[in-house]
Amino acid sequence: MVEYETIEHDVLIIGAGGAGLRAAIEASAAGVSVGLVCKSLLGKAHTVMAEGGMAAALANVDERDSWRTHFADTMRGGYYINNWRMAELHARQAPDRVRELEAWGAVFDRTPEGRIMQRNFGGHAHPRLAHVGDRTGLEMIRTLQDHGVHQGIDVHMECTVTRLLKEGSRCTGAFAYERELGKFKLFRAKAIVMATGGIGRAYKITSNSWEYTGDGHSLAWHAGADLIDMEFVQFHPTGMVWPPSVRGILVTEGVRGEGGILKNNKGERFMFGDIPDNYKSSTADTPEEGWRYVAKSDRDARRPPELLTRDHVARCILREVREGRGSPHGGAFLDIAWISEKIPNAAEHIKKKLPSMYHQFKELAGIDITKEPMEVGPTTHYVMGGIRVDGETQMSSVPGLFAAGECAAGLHGANRLGGNSLSDLIVFGKLAGEYAAKYARDNGNVDVPQAEVDEAHREALAPLDDSRAHDAGGAYQIQYDLQELMQDKVGIIRQEEELLAAIGAIETLKKRAETVSAPGNRQYNPGWHTALDLKNLLTVSEAVARSAVIRKESRGAHSREDYKDKDEQFSHVNTLLRKGPSGEMQVSQESIPEMPAELLQIIEDHK
Repeated sequence: MVEYETIEHDVLIIGAGGAGLRAAIEASAAGVSVGLVCKSLLGKAHTVMAEGGMAAALANVDERDSWRTHFADTMRGGYYINNWRMAELHARQAPDRVRELEAWGAVFDRTPEGRIMQRNFGGHAHPRLAHVGDRTGLEMIRTLQDHGVHQGIDVHMECTVTRLLKEGSRCTGAFAYERELGKFKLFRAKAIVMATGGIGRAYKITSNSWEYTGDGHSLAWHAGADLIDMEFVQFHPTGMVWPPSVRGILVTEGVRGEGGILKNNKGERFMFGDIPDNYKSSTADTPEEGWRYVAKSDRDARRPPELLTRDHVARCILREVREGRGSPHGGAFLDIAWISEKIPNAAEHIKKKLPSMYHQFKELAGIDITKEPMEVGPTTHYVMGGIRVDGETQMSSVPGLFAAGECAAGLHGANRLGGNSLSDLIVFGKLAGEYAAKYARDNGNVDVPQAEVDEAHREALAPLDDSRAHDAGGAYQIQYDLQELMQDKVGIIRQEEELLAAIGAIETLKKRAETVSAPGNRQYNPGWHTALDLKNLLTVSEAVARSAVIRKESRGAHSREDYKDKDEQFSHVNTLLRKGPSGEMQVSQESIPEMPAELLQIIEDHK
């Protein structure tokens, strides 16, 4: 007999990070009942680990900044395969969303005039990132939670969704379990918003927390939603590489934004050796200073090459390591201490601007970043691909299912600019909540077919079946094998032979996962939780590998050893993943709709 608690909401939001909280606030403000499900405790969302700031063209530090420049930067950083409507909405609306956070109590760093301070970040033409030291994501979550707690939102903490449920083609519910006691919950909802974050735990080295197992991507795909551009996985250039216990933990781009420089083991500032042509200046003074970020004004200040786009910096560090010029533990040196040559009381300045980084390295690596360089290297950080959504409403290809934040695709194209992630959360979290509430009001009561509930229940209990053969190491070993596979064969640099081998190996791992056993019962059983996560991890890993095979070029965060250059035939297409009639993953390419003339002119004006 199926035992579960039934809970009904007009709008159910899965994920309580920046996007989920902002969606919940907006939906609740529209007068509908809202449920918020989070895999961890409220306040522990991965958003709190976003450090450097949120990108918005407030023009507080440089009056030349505007939404048009921000739009052009985002499109250029995404290699022009972005959803241009999402990029436009994001650039236009981000300033209002940041000011809204300020009105709700966010305490931003300030300019001498008292305005919100903004810092430089990779790929942005002007200082654009509103920040709170290097703890911006934490302040965002604090502010949204403090504001949202008064909105009448029903929160279900430490609750994991295992399956989306449908009535016909419409998404009408979700099946979940409580992580502590293993009790099942059935959620009925007129609209559902996915805001579950990324897929980093599919890789061995990642900045992502344990929750990032690709739940939203996988749940949506298995429910029939389209995914796009899953080949574009961003490897942040600066994660910790030593000691091994903290390998992959993020070192914010804010270190470079505040003046940090990258050096190899010869003490060379190697980023000057590989500057893309469209970033070079026509009025070079010296080889090391003769470039500036491309813009129309000669007043543009020279900006360090360490603030080129993340894909480029990550590849440069990898090159230094492969050619024998890396740091002792397979990375490069990031030096902020050198600013003592330029700034009085530099140590206090660093501690004020980068308090989390100072304590992180002091506590975890025994390094004082005010006196010595950090050892850093690329770490799996973000996925640009995800659930395909309508640029205006954020609804997926499944009626009633919306998505926002990292699990939704479109805004970032082939590569995300630093700082665009946090403003992405609040811009599209708001829109998803707004239109999910409207959908819930405009569409009648829902039903959840009992057969779907029964199937979800059987699937969730399957790993606890004592009659199953025990895989050596169980779910943990399968997850470990998958992470090794993805790191080695579907990592920063890819080639066809290895990608095809990875796809074959994933199929083998899927067969192992189908019969994996998690001994014990439903109470306090992390082995069972890991076994249930495997379906999501394997789904998103297959999506990345299959998408990477079909894009036979190098573009943005997707680098092919066997196709090293961009190819014009891939310049105006997204990679589309659709569930086939037998449940197989079908991969194709879809042309991007033509951009309006006024947006094309903005890009032309900012070349």
